[in-house]
Amino acid sequence: MLKQNEISMVFNYRWLYDTVRKRFESDEAMEAFLPKALTPEELKHKGDDRYLSAMSQRIFQAGIQHSVVDAKWPAFEKAFSGFAPEQMVLLSPEHIESHMKNDRIIRDRTKLKTIPKNAQFILDIRQEHGSSFGEFIANWPSTNIIGLWRLLAKRGSRLGGRSAAGFLRLAGKDTFLLTSDVIARLLAAGIIGHEPTSQRDMQIVQDAFNELQQSSGRLLCQLSAMLSLSINPRF
Repeated sequence: MLKQNEISMVFNYRWLYDTVRKRFESDEAMEAFLPKALTPEELKHKGDDRYLSAMSQRIFQAGIQHSVVDAKWPAFEKAFSGFAPEQMVLLSPEHIESHMKNDRIIRDRTKLKTIPKNAQFILDIRQEHGSSFGEFIANWPSTNIIGLWRLLAKRGSRLGGRSAAGFLRLAGKDTFLLTSDVIARLLAAGIIGHEPTSQRDMQIVQDAFNELQQSSGRLLCQLSAMLSLSINPRF
């Protein structure tokens, strides 16, 4: 592991910006490439059906080429009547079996069963917090995004691993992603000594992102993309 002053030399925003900027022809090209996130107000105004849809889409993307799932998602929206949680929570085993006969969607029984479970999760959060699920997501601080990952993994269905961050990215909530390239950069900078798995490891990663965000004013999603680009120019 590098000493703290050595880390600051190789893992700071000025260095990161200069490294990534070289990959692009102009500032405008770089900014156009970097991902965006919704504002808290935009997140609050999204219907909770959009959050259940994003959860379900991310779950179906796991282990499958994302473009395949994305192409079929309009058929999912039609089959599940727009994913209104109040309706989806009522899906019975018989309903699931009926959907298993629909060749326009991806017929994975285990993943289909997560839809009513996650609908209940959304309704529970709404009742506990007296607000929409969108408000709950919008109000969660980015400085502890890993805490939201943990909550989604614990209370949601099949939202562990990278699925929590993947869902948040689909929903528009600002979050970093721990891709192999991001992890490689964190390792190379001496921030971590191995792939982060424990809560302690994840807090170290969160602290590193918080420091970068404070010094740059950039979104977490943009910082993780820049870290990837600093390792892999073809990201």
